[in-house]
Amino acid sequence: MQIPFNQPYYTGQEIEYIQDALAKRTSGDGIYTQKAAELIEERIGCRRVLMTTSGTHALEMAANLLGLRPGDEVIMPSYTFPSTANSILMYGAKPVFADIDERTLTLDPDDVIRKLTPRVKAIFPVHYGGVACNMDRIMEIARCHKLLVVEDAAQGVNAKYHEKYLGTLGDMGCLSFHATKNYISGEGGALLVNTTNEAIWEKAKVIRQKGTDRERFLQGEVEQYSWVDWGSNYTPSDLLMALLSAQLEAMDEITALRKKIYDFYYEKLATFAKESLRIIKIPLGYDSNYHLFYIILSSSQERLRVQKGLKEKGIDAFTHFVPLHLSPMGQSLGGWVGQLPVTERVSAGLLRLPLYAGMTRPECEYVVKALLEILTKGN
Repeated sequence: MQIPFNQPYYTGQEIEYIQDALAKRTSGDGIYTQKAAELIEERIGCRRVLMTTSGTHALEMAANLLGLRPGDEVIMPSYTFPSTANSILMYGAKPVFADIDERTLTLDPDDVIRKLTPRVKAIFPVHYGGVACNMDRIMEIARCHKLLVVEDAAQGVNAKYHEKYLGTLGDMGCLSFHATKNYISGEGGALLVNTTNEAIWEKAKVIRQKGTDRERFLQGEVEQYSWVDWGSNYTPSDLLMALLSAQLEAMDEITALRKKIYDFYYEKLATFAKESLRIIKIPLGYDSNYHLFYIILSSSQERLRVQKGLKEKGIDAFTHFVPLHLSPMGQSLGGWVGQLPVTERVSAGLLRLPLYAGMTRPECEYVVKALLEILTKGN
């Protein structure tokens, strides 16, 4: 049996919407881009949503809107995708890497406090694997020190923290609909503007439209649009947004399917978990979107042994991020081994198991059986 790590899940509505977009000749920013934004607004209760070409571009827009400048610092985890740090570096600011909480693999508020300096302007918490950061603590720190908060919720779409959707708790939130995410458009993202600062919202619309006031032109507010500020092309294709609209309408269906697989893994592996194997329990009050199911093994050597064993049985299981502070770019910024002990220990042993909405029960059973055989053989 061959088990891929991930497969896109389609409901059937995608083709109908794409064909409709083609028939309406709206291949650019159009009706399905607006529909996708409205579906997100209705789901999560954010009134200001801008669809973007990617989650990476949503982060770049957010960094711009913060007004980051050379000499500024932004606290963020090292255990994340480079997009989070790149958005900060684009404006000459410096990412300051903080450690993660071993219970959730998200930003550790205590280490955030230790990393504060007068140069820190913002915090970029990253919600990992569909599980939230401790946003109460992070927002409290931000309020006390007059910092802005941008949530990287690329992996957190449709997940909640104490009944509030991820991406809606900070000043801004960034979502991703990349092909590896739960709800997909191949490439795509969204910027959520939660702040009541009207100037930020107006500037966001300008930045997204290549630095022009084209949005006002489309609304009939000006007779001709022109260049008014710095910007870039962050507007997605309406064809991709047609695909995404169908996915967003099926969020409950997709999440329920992923939850069944997650719960099956957890039930079968929880009794085996011990010092040599850890699985994470989702904290009370945190509603996951079940983006990932991962195990944490005792060492990188043990992880490699297990990963190879699964591969021999036709199962794709993957590691995840190289901590940014240990990467070549991170080390050029001053990162060093031993800087973030929890991040380094967890990342060395983490292995992600296959999880996708179309995964069948026999496939799940095969993965668990193979994994337990490999783990038992190693003892």
